[in-house]
Amino acid sequence: MAPPVPLTGALDDPARARDLRRMKTLATGLFGAAALVYLACVVWGGDRTWVGYVEATAEASMVGALADWFAVTALFRHPLRLPIPHTAVIPRKKDQIGTSLGAFVQENFLTAAVVSERLATVDVPGRIGDFLAAPGRAQRLAGDAGVAVRALFDLLDDDVVQEALGSLVDRKARETPAAPVLARVIEAVVEGDKHQDVLSAGLTGLAGFLRDNRALFRAQLSDASPVWVPDWVDDRVFVRAFDGVQRFLAEVGADPQHELRRSYDARLRAYVQALRTDPATAAKVEDAKADLLDHPAVRTWSAGLWGTAKAALLAAADDPDSALRARVGDLLLRAARMLQEDEQVRATVQEQAVRAARWAVTRFSGDAAELVSTTVARWDTEETSRRIELQVGRDLQWIRVNGTVVGGLAGLVIHTVGQLIG
Repeated sequence: MAPPVPLTGALDDPARARDLRRMKTLATGLFGAAALVYLACVVWGGDRTWVGYVEATAEASMVGALADWFAVTALFRHPLRLPIPHTAVIPRKKDQIGTSLGAFVQENFLTAAVVSERLATVDVPGRIGDFLAAPGRAQRLAGDAGVAVRALFDLLDDDVVQEALGSLVDRKARETPAAPVLARVIEAVVEGDKHQDVLSAGLTGLAGFLRDNRALFRAQLSDASPVWVPDWVDDRVFVRAFDGVQRFLAEVGADPQHELRRSYDARLRAYVQALRTDPATAAKVEDAKADLLDHPAVRTWSAGLWGTAKAALLAAADDPDSALRARVGDLLLRAARMLQEDEQVRATVQEQAVRAARWAVTRFSGDAAELVSTTVARWDTEETSRRIELQVGRDLQWIRVNGTVVGGLAGLVIHTVGQLIG
């Protein structure tokens, strides 16, 4: 069993302690006054008639005061430290009181019906929207999100996360068939006629490359030509061949219906079909994918994903003017407006809030009750009794005062009735 836990906090109220002492002094003082009156009547009263009434009143006041003192004291401790049965009720029943208190909270507060009834009167989306829409609130929350991101990253082991992320990317890339993906990409390019734009750009680039390296190609022809062939022949052959290639490239680039373009389009479409239906073609793509994934540069890139992503996120989170912070702030403001104005969103949030609250109390009400009971069970017994007495003792001392007064009146009435009857 866990050791008792001392209570601390606001329950230890000096003002309440002073009020309790004053009430105890008042109640004890009334008892003392009644005792002095009774003693005076016994010693000096004689046989005068009125003395009997005063004596009976004082005697009944003392009895009432003592009885109520015993009753009030028995709640918190043994009167006169005597182990009288059924006294020190609170210390003796502390654990049972804690269990009962927990059950009371669970059965009367933490119920789906009570929570639903309460939330039905609360505009949950409106309150959330007002909170988010407060001036400067979205920016502060965006900054808090940045702090939370940095705190989260500080908790993570970079080596472990980097290895896990790299392994995940590699595994997913290897598990995902490449042929269907490549087929969808090429098909999207072909359907959008972008492949012809790519071909045009390639032809233009090739023509420019040939022009820029004309002298180099002419030199290569001279090196390959027999020594007995005159240079002027090489020049004419080179010019005719070079100009022919350039004209061909220009024709293909200028004619959208050129035969080369139609052939290029048909081959791409056939390749898309092969990627989807021909196992051999798909296998070649898979082999190429595996070779690519095994390339040192790719493995280095995948291993550094976490470091790159972390650095970028931290830089954006720390920069008040970053696009990420601004985007988060804008999203919060948009959410606030939707929660305040969009009836469909408001109804959905209200419904989900009620459902979440009902689930929470259904799931955790028993835990809350157990928390109350176990916490009370761990409280120090004497300290618990003292604290409870401090909270309610002042009102209980009024019981002693009332017992003294009511007891005296009752004694007076009883004595009077006895005199009348006798």
